[in-house]
Amino acid sequence: MKRVLFALLAALLAPAAQADEALWAKLKAGGNVVLMRHASTEAGLGDPPGFKLGDCATQRNLSDAGRDEARRLGRLFKFRAINFTTARSSQWCRCLETARLAFGEEPEPWPPLNSLHADASGEAALVKEVNALAAKVKPPYNAVLVTHNFNIRALTGISPKEAEIIVARASGGRLEVVGRIALPQQ
Repeated sequence: MKRVLFALLAALLAPAAQADEALWAKLKAGGNVVLMRHASTEAGLGDPPGFKLGDCATQRNLSDAGRDEARRLGRLFKFRAINFTTARSSQWCRCLETARLAFGEEPEPWPPLNSLHADASGEAALVKEVNALAAKVKPPYNAVLVTHNFNIRALTGISPKEAEIIVARASGGRLEVVGRIALPQQ
């Protein structure tokens, strides 16, 4: 009975493992936009009233678990030798810190990636700017963009979990989703 269950489980998991490897191969080949939602934050919904972009003490920031998540994703990208030409981030401290910890360099703060949660008026500019950037990403490199749930949803229709990655590429003037990378378990 155990053998049958093990064989059934292996048969169910094999396509997922092959799909994961195929996505990593596409990332290794380059030409993608890596959309990453910031890692886990301190408990609470949204930023406190009166928060300021330049003052992390006024914002909802990464938790210790979130910092660990960002580092784990960074190790995974390094282990897989994924190349990127740019690491850009929302100006929110939780996104900047996620990018710094995951990709080991100071990210470029990029206002189009700022959260659309409280003000969706920037959605058209976000889509236009990211699509223009995506059209310029050439193999073997990728572009990494660390941002917020609402922004990734505006770009792809997907609402990712914290520290989840959506891989996309330029296709006919818009983004086409290539796949998703969930945060690996420890």
